[in-house]
Amino acid sequence: MLASVKDLAEARVVLDTGVDLIDLKNPADGALGALPGDVIRAVVDFVAGRTITSATAGNLGPDASELQAAMLRIAATGVDYVKAGLFPRGWTHGGRGYVEVFDCLTGLQPLPGARRIAVLFADLAPPLDLVDAVAEAGFDGVMVDTALKQGRSLCDVASSEWLADFVARAHGRSLMCGLAGSLRMEHIDALALQAPDYLGFRGALCVGRERGSELDSQAVRRVRQKLRAIEHDAVV
Repeated sequence: MLASVKDLAEARVVLDTGVDLIDLKNPADGALGALPGDVIRAVVDFVAGRTITSATAGNLGPDASELQAAMLRIAATGVDYVKAGLFPRGWTHGGRGYVEVFDCLTGLQPLPGARRIAVLFADLAPPLDLVDAVAEAGFDGVMVDTALKQGRSLCDVASSEWLADFVARAHGRSLMCGLAGSLRMEHIDALALQAPDYLGFRGALCVGRERGSELDSQAVRRVRQKLRAIEHDAVV
């Protein structure tokens, strides 16, 4: 279970429930809004290795120098994983061309002290060949999310066949693999069948299921308990 948080208070809530990955991002700034370095560093210091941490590098276009600089800034906070979005240029105005994204990946370098996760966006029509390009660029993981936070979930914009192919390609290239994108409790069973390494949540954990509102500790616990039950059943 990945839980996205925006500050130290929220990190305290999710750590108490035993989440597997605390993800830091600014939900008021789109899909991968980046938080200030001091906020991320405070959470990393608080977690102190008790679970895995990740943080987003921002909603940046396919410019290798700009994205690399942003990732280096996030890596300097001590976070375990830095998430880089693979946005096609002009995506907010309908741009869906990925040639520059493939080129951008070849210009990105490993980060000192942090691993890298690339984020594809199912609602921006990413080619699945991007998974292979992510592996060839030396990333440690890949996940799929949604970019347009307009009420549609991952399950609304990606077929089960596409998701199965995505997960199979990621695991075939030894990449850690995650699924996210306005996920709710009712999505968990179907997505768990795809066997990703983790499912990511934000809105489902918040008051009123609004990703910009405060976390609801009971909602966090319900999602955690649901995932634990699935894990238990899989082992049995």
